[in-house]
Amino acid sequence: MKENDKSSAYLSLLDKIKNREAVVGIIGLGYVGLPLAIHFGLQGFKVIGFDVDQSKVDMLYKGESYIKHIKMEHINERIKEGKFEATVDFSSLGRADCILICVPTPLTDKMEPDLSYVLDTTKSIADNLRDGQIIILESTTYPGTTEEELLPRLVVNDMKVGNDFFLAYSPEREDPGNKKYDAANIPKVVGGVTPACLEIASNLYNCITQAVPVSSTGVAEMTKILENTFRSVNIALVNELKVLGHKMGIDIFEVINAAATKPFGYTPFYPGPGLGGHCIPIDPFYLSWKAREYDFSTRFIQLAGEVNISMPYYVIERTIDALNQKEKSLKGSRIFVLGVAYKKDIDDDRESPGYTIMKMLLEKGALVSYNDPWVPMLKKSRKYNFQMKSTPITPEMLREMDAAVILADHSAYDYVEIVKHSNLIIDTRNATSGIDGAGKNVFNA
Repeated sequence: MKENDKSSAYLSLLDKIKNREAVVGIIGLGYVGLPLAIHFGLQGFKVIGFDVDQSKVDMLYKGESYIKHIKMEHINERIKEGKFEATVDFSSLGRADCILICVPTPLTDKMEPDLSYVLDTTKSIADNLRDGQIIILESTTYPGTTEEELLPRLVVNDMKVGNDFFLAYSPEREDPGNKKYDAANIPKVVGGVTPACLEIASNLYNCITQAVPVSSTGVAEMTKILENTFRSVNIALVNELKVLGHKMGIDIFEVINAAATKPFGYTPFYPGPGLGGHCIPIDPFYLSWKAREYDFSTRFIQLAGEVNISMPYYVIERTIDALNQKEKSLKGSRIFVLGVAYKKDIDDDRESPGYTIMKMLLEKGALVSYNDPWVPMLKKSRKYNFQMKSTPITPEMLREMDAAVILADHSAYDYVEIVKHSNLIIDTRNATSGIDGAGKNVFNA
């Protein structure tokens, strides 16, 4: 930007960021927002965390983490120093210089984008907006959301974007449970509504990691969709090949591992019981929905979605087949589900295929119990209300079950003991591969 194009609001905010004097407000203290709060705090910023859930705020002030893989040491230190606070009072948004929106963007029952959390949050920001603030949307959404939905709602009191306040999009790239990559070493793609917005946002993120500026908010929004669509399509491919492999008597995991020895042109993806987490099962459908405005059908994306959505049904089919070979029916059988988190070694059960599978088992008359060391109780969600607690794994419990279904291959599980004492195992994660005695009683699914 030219020197004479820089507003006083721009210069003041940029100076605050560079001197670590800016107050960072983070809306949504979940799997994305809480790690961001920690990393901005570690870089010397005062952080205000906003959430609608009072219980989360209470736990933070008690020094307790409601996300198991996130440790509280740094938050506790910042609270003691007066550098971190959490609140459900959104009128405090006016105290924040930089506001990051990290709220859910789920799908409706009709598989259409549900932006209610984002729009409600935007209204709260607009009600408290002042000169010299930047608002950055991190929630995954379709291209166009920032400028078509947020911007019109934020233009209040004749304030001008890029001059009085600033607006940008930077997609979250959090991978819960990943010990190698976190908010401090994952580059942040950033798109601004104006050049001033882009520069402010890039400078902010450069304080904790490497910012990757792009030409528009639409490009940044599409980048996130591409990343997760890439994963969705490749997972769908190996899921489909897994089903074919079973019919052909070929172990797809052995095939994938063999293919992974190629040092170029191949990236290994692994099949499972279906997609889980907040991003991969949802993000591609955001793009498919938006594409309809342009009379364009995203056939490849939709096909991948269909394959992945079908995988829980395949797990049920394999379970029925396995029980039939033991001369048992699914109805009345005691099924022990191992792992309801959507992947190993985390407590994130959002969109987990485990819930779909448990619901189908119950509907078909099975007697279902579960174990998950990361998810001690199944909480009520928009789709499910199982009201179950995790049942401890014991040799006696395994022997009492007609079948154990491995849905998440947690490291805490002793697979040798599980194989030894189970009457039948349906393994969706290849967790029992290579264990003595697994052959006759283990069915891969």
